[in-house]
Amino acid sequence: MIDALILARIQFAANISFHILFPTITIALGWILFFFKVRFHRTRDPRWMAAYGFWVKIFALSFALGVVSGITMSFQFGTNWPGFMETVGNIAGPLLAYEVLTAFFLEATFLGIMLFGIGRVTERLHTFATLLVAVGTSLSAYWILALNTWMQYPVGYTMIDGEAHVTDWLAILWNSQLLYRVIHMLLASGLTAAFLVAGVSSYRWLRQDRSPGVRVSLRTGAVAAAILIPLQILVGDLHGLNTMKVQPAKIAAIEGVWETEKGAPLLLFALPDQDLRENHAAIGIPKVASLILTHDWNGEIKGLNEFVGEHPPVAPVFFSFRVMVGIGLLMLLVSWWATFQLWKKGMPSRFVAKCLVAMTFSGWIATLAGWYVTEIGRQPYLVAGILKTADAASDVASGPLLTTLMMYLLLYLLLLIAYISTVFYMARKAAYQHTSKPALNQLNAIGGTA
Repeated sequence: MIDALILARIQFAANISFHILFPTITIALGWILFFFKVRFHRTRDPRWMAAYGFWVKIFALSFALGVVSGITMSFQFGTNWPGFMETVGNIAGPLLAYEVLTAFFLEATFLGIMLFGIGRVTERLHTFATLLVAVGTSLSAYWILALNTWMQYPVGYTMIDGEAHVTDWLAILWNSQLLYRVIHMLLASGLTAAFLVAGVSSYRWLRQDRSPGVRVSLRTGAVAAAILIPLQILVGDLHGLNTMKVQPAKIAAIEGVWETEKGAPLLLFALPDQDLRENHAAIGIPKVASLILTHDWNGEIKGLNEFVGEHPPVAPVFFSFRVMVGIGLLMLLVSWWATFQLWKKGMPSRFVAKCLVAMTFSGWIATLAGWYVTEIGRQPYLVAGILKTADAASDVASGPLLTTLMMYLLLYLLLLIAYISTVFYMARKAAYQHTSKPALNQLNAIGGTA
């Protein structure tokens, strides 16, 4: 039987992995919808409302799954990890409450107007509701990341009888790592939504849907991705420099560096062996890791052997980081290629359109890989320097954990298949409607109800 602690960790990882997929879409998609509304108000061009009308349905679907999966995840604090709230509940509890009382209430209050208000409220109010929903999703990300950042790098607290108590809320809310992490996450969300919009729009285009709403959606997604990915690379570099200062063990695992060294190579590939504490089949570029992380060819990187018993499992962190970077580079290539073709020809070639379709959910892969680097990279601690993961776990036996884990995995697999199938079904349905009757009449009808 698998160890209960491992099963509890896998179960929480499965829950948060499924949950994070949907906020990653809605955070940025809310702003894209607001952009569509603003463009419609300024131009009175019905194609912007056509784009809004399609993508607001995807937003609603994503929002619903995000809420439901978030509720399931929160239960596990009590069932599987009671030591977490017992030790740091004085900090985690208020931060989670602030997220609900501010961000979630803001989203939930104005979501109804956003989804059903066209034709029932004024144009100005509907646009304002869309803006507030977008603000709410971003504010929600801030509160959750404020808690997660504190778990990575605790500040502004004191320990009294084994419990963490706040001494400086301002230090917690303006943690030195928080700005990098919030911007990195918002850009990741922007890229996820941008490739979703570009990919689904390309799918409709390949099905002969030549409606103006498809054109503006595809252009918006491709151009947004082309702009955001260089920014993400820059912010990722700054985030890495900051992480090296406060979490050197995580950086050592990312780079696969066992012995402290100057001029460390950038490993393109390796097979980290934690038992022998060395890498096999390593392929690297001399000194480039030091250059990236210290901006000095001969900069020093602390090795994992400096943190024996206190560093994360190396292989998952090492490979997850390379998956994230690899997907990012592919995003850069495809988005720039598509944007160049849009600029030159007005629409991408069939091959590039197929590439965009293939990368529709590439943002999910990159986000999950980055999230695994962040969370696994914190181990063996649940809260760095305060609470080890093993000390927070409940005494639930392996049997019930394995049973519920299998149920979760089956349910999440079915829901994920249903979500992706529904998104492409909605795209096919929209394409059929636009190819089976004059698109202009439909656009005018949509514009008239706005």
